Amino acid sequence: MPQDPETGGLRGPLAFKAGLHARTVPGQAVYLFSEHRVTALRGRHVEALAPLLDGTHDLAALQRAAPAGLAPDRVAELVARLDRAGLIGPAPQAPPERAAFWEAGGADPAAAERSVAGTAVQPVAVGTADAEGTASALADTGLGVREPVRHAPGSPLRLAPDADLTVVLCTDYLAPGLDEVDAAHRERGRPWLLARPTGAVMWIGPVFTPGEGGGCWHCLAHRLRFHRQGELHALEAVGGAGRVDRPRAAVPALTAAGAGLVATEAAKWAAGHRGSWQRSVWTMDTITLEARLHPLHARPQCPACGDPSLVRAQAQRPVRPRPHPRSREAEEGTGHRTVSSREVLDAYAHLIGPVTGLVKELTPVEGPPGTHTYRSGPNAAAPGTGVDGMRAVLRVENGGKGTTDEQARASALCEALERRSGTYHGDEERIRGSYTEFAGTAVHPADCLLYDPRQYAGRERWNAEHGAFQFVCAPFDEDAATDWTPLWSLTEERRRLLPTAMLYFGAPAERAEPVVTADSNGCAAGALLEDAVLQGALEVVERDAVALWWYNRTVHPGVDLDAFADPWVDRMRGVYPGLGREFWVLDVTSDLGVPTMAAVTRRTDGGPEEVMFGFGAHLDARVALRRAVAEMNQLLGAAGPATDWGDPDADRWLRGPGTAAGAYLLPDPDRPPSAPGDHPSGPGDDAAADVLDLRDRFAARGLDMLVLDQTRPDIGLPVAKVVVPGMRGMWARYAPGRLFDVPVELGRLPAPTAYADLNPYPLFL
Repeated sequence: MPQDPETGGLRGPLAFKAGLHARTVPGQAVYLFSEHRVTALRGRHVEALAPLLDGTHDLAALQRAAPAGLAPDRVAELVARLDRAGLIGPAPQAPPERAAFWEAGGADPAAAERSVAGTAVQPVAVGTADAEGTASALADTGLGVREPVRHAPGSPLRLAPDADLTVVLCTDYLAPGLDEVDAAHRERGRPWLLARPTGAVMWIGPVFTPGEGGGCWHCLAHRLRFHRQGELHALEAVGGAGRVDRPRAAVPALTAAGAGLVATEAAKWAAGHRGSWQRSVWTMDTITLEARLHPLHARPQCPACGDPSLVRAQAQRPVRPRPHPRSREAEEGTGHRTVSSREVLDAYAHLIGPVTGLVKELTPVEGPPGTHTYRSGPNAAAPGTGVDGMRAVLRVENGGKGTTDEQARASALCEALERRSGTYHGDEERIRGSYTEFAGTAVHPADCLLYDPRQYAGRERWNAEHGAFQFVCAPFDEDAATDWTPLWSLTEERRRLLPTAMLYFGAPAERAEPVVTADSNGCAAGALLEDAVLQGALEVVERDAVALWWYNRTVHPGVDLDAFADPWVDRMRGVYPGLGREFWVLDVTSDLGVPTMAAVTRRTDGGPEEVMFGFGAHLDARVALRRAVAEMNQLLGAAGPATDWGDPDADRWLRGPGTAAGAYLLPDPDRPPSAPGDHPSGPGDDAAADVLDLRDRFAARGLDMLVLDQTRPDIGLPVAKVVVPGMRGMWARYAPGRLFDVPVELGRLPAPTAYADLNPYPLFL
């Protein structure tokens, strides 16, 4: 409260705070009513003083009035106590309602009014948005309003030179021209408030403040585009957003309310209110009245407000696993992790959200008890472009599974973030040149794609008959200029190169016909980079082992589920008969010696068997078993009518003969089932040691283990892409090599399978 410099007394007329209404009940109390609560002041002295706190008496006048016979020093003491309690202050000069509003936010009403009156604001409409209603509402708050302007993309933005804040109105936060608005404000260092005050869902904020952090429009647009992949495919097809006239949902009262809310936010900013909400997008569904704040976080690698070289610099650094002893508390059902699922969820939950998050939501998938699975939004690994790409994005989702609900949620979140990290953003390290130029460092794509020459020759017919995951590219041109990205060889301790389009989903196509494509094999996330590399390498092992079994149709021993005595697996064994199904598990461990399991389930209630699978590999055979069963649970929800898949290979398989297609789907009756003692080695106490163990296993087979750190600075979750040239993925790739050689080396076959005798059903998972 202001003090008189000469007397030390309180200065100016005093009154109860604007947000308080006083009512005195003699002999009982003075009741102070506010918007949210009531305060009772007891005592005859305060009862006598209260009527004088009406904004017409300063401290001296109150002392002269001597309420209830109080001496002047006792009056001063009582006033000081009310002041310390935050109940009185200088009489507000603003209208009572406005003064109460400023005080509710902790501001001095007089100071707030002066600040608002001294702030110049300019409304700017982008595209078809309307600025007139908002300009009028801004003026009603007491702000100085400069002439509203409309900005058309590609034209100069006419900003008032003396405006302190710009209020930008749009019909879409990705509207053409907003990048130009952002650039103009960045150049001037001027704050601007973005809003869409009309529509069924109203959006207001953030306030972008160049140079002060908190994220910029480009940071926001990056997040928004990811949530609108299907729409962006459609916009691309029609020639861009400028070609679409979007319908507007509004009624006059709602339009007025939206303008008023935007004006209020501008006035609060002018009054000096600062808070986290100003760095967020506030949305309100005007139909349901559901409102929500969506915090915006700056992207460290943002090309507009950050350092766009961060990802490139990361790709140039060697990947050398560092020791990180595992926490016993973090060891869970589907993997030995360095950090628990709960810690992962706590660390990355801020990335879940439908506007500024990277994962819209984690959605549980209905299923039998114990089959914990979640969906986590569009899968960036879904192949296709144009209408096919749009359908794939909308149909194929990320997912997660586990033996507990918490594990499944963490798994789904990590897969979504993993796929987002592995998507092409444009700031990746790229080196331009041909394979011929880089032959000493580059890995030939054929060593990873593993197409047989006969597949190239018949690719047009094959691609027409099969799903997108089985797509056969055009032959790679060794002399054509290509973008390459470096990986680190853990085996040779040196840099290697692969085409960028093989390593990042959605990387620009080099030519009209793709010659390489990215897939999810070897992509993994982890609480530490060592965890991510380990899980990626285990996936490479798993898919290779599954391909050796599947395409050669070799018969394998079953897994003795009684011997493993896993309580969760046993619970699943009790659940499946109630689904009209049964399941068993095959041991398909390959020459690498890493326990790899294939869980197989079929219907037993008549009709097509609709055989489905789940796969798992881990240094611990018990974990490999759980992973296989958990993945089978996850995929089981998709094993309904074949037409639900939208994939011709899945449709053919689910309509097919089931286990009658071959003995390879059933346990070998002539060999004893696999038991825990058949896999004596297990994981160590450190993720880095396990990574190096796998590296050495690959090296013993003449295989090079390559790692790309795909961690994104704005996400933070470590993500790795592991590539082992020569190892097989699960899809139909028939080049000579391990697919034909290893089954013979292991004694599974007397001679390599003839090309024409490979399994006619490509794996579609």
